[in-house]
Amino acid sequence: MYQRLTAISRASKKALMLGCDVMAMAIAITLAIVLRTSGWPAEYFINAVPFYGAMLATVLIVAPLLSVPQTKLSTFDLSAAAKVGLLAALLTVLGTVANLILPLGAPRTVPFITGIVFFCLSIGWRMAVYSALVQLMERTSPGIPVAVYGAGAAGIQMISALNRSAEFRVMAVVDDNPSLSGVMIGGLRVQPSSDLEGMAKSGRIQRVLLALPSISRARQNEIVRRLEHLPCEVRALPAYADIINNDGSDGLAKSLKPVSSNDLLGRDTVDLDIPEIAMAYQGKCVLISGAGGSIGSELCRQVLSCAPRKLVLFERSEFALYSIDREIRAMAERFGVEVVTVLGSVTDRRRVEGTLTGQHVDIVLHAAAYKHVPLVEANELEGVRNNVFGTQILADAARLAKVERFILISTDKAVRPTNVMGATKRLAEMVVQDLQKRSPGTLFSMVRFGNVLGSSGSVIPLFQSQIAAGGPITLTHPEVTRFFMTMPEAARLVLLAGSFAEGGDVFVLDMGKPVKIMDLARKMIDLSGLTVRDRDNPEGDIAIEVTGLRPGEKLYEELLIGEDGMLATPHPKILRAGEDCPSELQVAGMLQELTHAIDTDSADAVRRQIAAWVEGYHQGLGQTVPSPHVAAE
Repeated sequence: MYQRLTAISRASKKALMLGCDVMAMAIAITLAIVLRTSGWPAEYFINAVPFYGAMLATVLIVAPLLSVPQTKLSTFDLSAAAKVGLLAALLTVLGTVANLILPLGAPRTVPFITGIVFFCLSIGWRMAVYSALVQLMERTSPGIPVAVYGAGAAGIQMISALNRSAEFRVMAVVDDNPSLSGVMIGGLRVQPSSDLEGMAKSGRIQRVLLALPSISRARQNEIVRRLEHLPCEVRALPAYADIINNDGSDGLAKSLKPVSSNDLLGRDTVDLDIPEIAMAYQGKCVLISGAGGSIGSELCRQVLSCAPRKLVLFERSEFALYSIDREIRAMAERFGVEVVTVLGSVTDRRRVEGTLTGQHVDIVLHAAAYKHVPLVEANELEGVRNNVFGTQILADAARLAKVERFILISTDKAVRPTNVMGATKRLAEMVVQDLQKRSPGTLFSMVRFGNVLGSSGSVIPLFQSQIAAGGPITLTHPEVTRFFMTMPEAARLVLLAGSFAEGGDVFVLDMGKPVKIMDLARKMIDLSGLTVRDRDNPEGDIAIEVTGLRPGEKLYEELLIGEDGMLATPHPKILRAGEDCPSELQVAGMLQELTHAIDTDSADAVRRQIAAWVEGYHQGLGQTVPSPHVAAE
């Protein structure tokens, strides 16, 4: 019943509301005459017929101009009531003037009484109908019954948003401010927060939503602790402005995100929707190494949209492989794409070669790598084994299997690195560049980009968790800057490399200006509806602590080793870098020395080889003890 009523067209609802107001005006005039004459004298009603006509015609004309019939019952608040009041006042003034100038036949006090009675009737019937609809909704609507905690501006806006959502039913509004008790908001009377316990125990509500974005985190935590004993969920909502920036396609519940990656990018996202991408992967067998990682999983989603013949997920982490397979399996079935899961490491030559030949792979997207700077800095041998030799094994197997294309996912930290992680990625680039010289049947290329917003190990999830915990945000240096891109941009750039590659290419994205991490931290705190606690604002919510540079950390990153040799591609934001590579004998000697260093468990030998072969490499000046819980990139 409730769904049928709410499904009535908007035009029909407007006409119905206008008709009800016309009826309210007719009743108001009649009651005004009765009150004025203390009875039902027929001659008064006969004489007042012109007055009836004039007032009813005025309602039909003026009410739509003031948008009174357009006001939704679910959003009827003080501003909507003011419109009805203005309409009643205009009707009183116009009726009085017309009754004096024209012989309308009504007693002189009737227009004034009519305006007052009309206002009461118009407001009354709206509240009565809305109350009936609420009662009907409570019995029939499948939405989650909730109570909104906070009757301020944010609470009013939140109620309006929730009333438009099929996911929730607003059953009550509560506030601790005694002056708001009894005030009507959206057809609901504001109640004290002490009433929540009874509502929750009776099952009237299943969730309490805190609409208090302006209060301090300490105060918010205090309220949550006070309500945690209730047999229902308690959730804090962000500011209403953050919600309405979403398109609502995923529902209101999923739109409640504390920070949008695009808000933090500092530039417009790059349009990478190029037809050549789909053409390059359509009908092919594509292997993605590191398929369960942040970039690897996004590549899986993007490649599926290109309609490949087969998608091979190669991953060493059992749980990560399970997660991405479970996520994309249904999508792959809809697209008619075969999905093969392979549990293994890129350092296992037999496993790699058997997979490439057994699955008849056409394209390899190599995303598997150790990427966390402090951890690789403290584990040099494993960093080289996985990042350098894993790349060498997979790329050489691709050459032997006559794979059409091999794309290495690299990083801006490979340019003049001050850390082992960046150096291993540069060595991996050199291995791939060297293989291209003797692999006419396979096109090798590399894609170099900056930090990916929201990827595992990046500052975004770390800062979010630190903000959620009440701070502080830990920052290594106030002047640290980084290039940033979104996850879809990173994945599409990799796919672009596959369609543009001519062999041995290093692709980079014009990423705009680098972002200062200090500004990023402040912006995330602000977007979370909180304030920075510092010397100027000692009562703020979240503090920012500077801890000092970590081992191998740079203040800024670069995308190019050289300043010259940049070539254009079909996309204006994608550039091809021309960079030199050692000879085949030199690369072979380098790999031999690194193998000996690993076999002898010599981290010093690894660092000596890095210093000898990686241009611009120098040891960073950070602290001596790395910490994975302090972020700057």
